[in-house]
Formats: sequence, C-alpha cells, structure tokens
Amino acid sequence: QVQLVESGGGLAQTGSSLRLSCAASRSISNVYDMGWYRQAPGKQRELVARGITDTRTTYADSVKGRFTFSRDYARNTIYLQMDNLKPEDTAVYYCKIRRGPFDVDYWGQGTQVTVSS
Repeated sequence: QVQLVESGGGLAQTGSSLRLSCAASRSISNVYDMGWYRQAPGKQRELVARGITDTRTTYADSVKGRFTFSRDYARNTIYLQMDNLKPEDTAVYYCKIRRGPFDVDYWGQGTQVTVSS
C-alpha cells in the first residue's frame, strides 16, 4: 500500500509558474509507472506527464515545452514544474503510482491549480 500526498497548487497568473510535489509513503525506486494527471470540471481526467523506468518521460502535447516531470528518490517524491501557465491548465492535479503490471493504481487526493485569465 502506498499513500500519496500532493502539494504546491494554488492561484497563478497567466505566464507564471508553479511546482507541484507528490510525496509517497514508500520508496518510488523501481516503480512500474508514475505520473501526473489533471481533471477540469466537466472534463475527462487526462494524463499530463508520466515516468516509465528511471529515465523515460512522456508529456501530453498540450504541456510539452512548458511542464517538466522529475523524481527525487531520496525523498520519495515526484514533481511537476509548470511554467508559462495558461488558463486552460486550470484543474485538479493528481499524482499516480503503479507498482507493477498486476498491481492497483495508487492516487493522491489532488491539488487545485487555478490560472487566472
């Protein structure tokens, strides 16, 4: 079992930056899959960024060049650096970890990001 706690959300102006953190209760080393998702009101939850293996990272087209996914194994934490924020980025952001292909998904409670227009 893994507990995930997101933090770092808040209110931001268009063009500014925020850094989201997701602290895990257990080691994130050798985790099968980990990533950030977001969900805006009335919309489907979408994948924003994910890390597969220790080095591979992918991003949604809508955030490429603006968001950066990173890991800190010593602190059991993953991050999402969000630069050049846009109003379209407004959503609740969730982190997720899957420990193996036959394991369940572990989700955080989410952190609200609001970007003013």
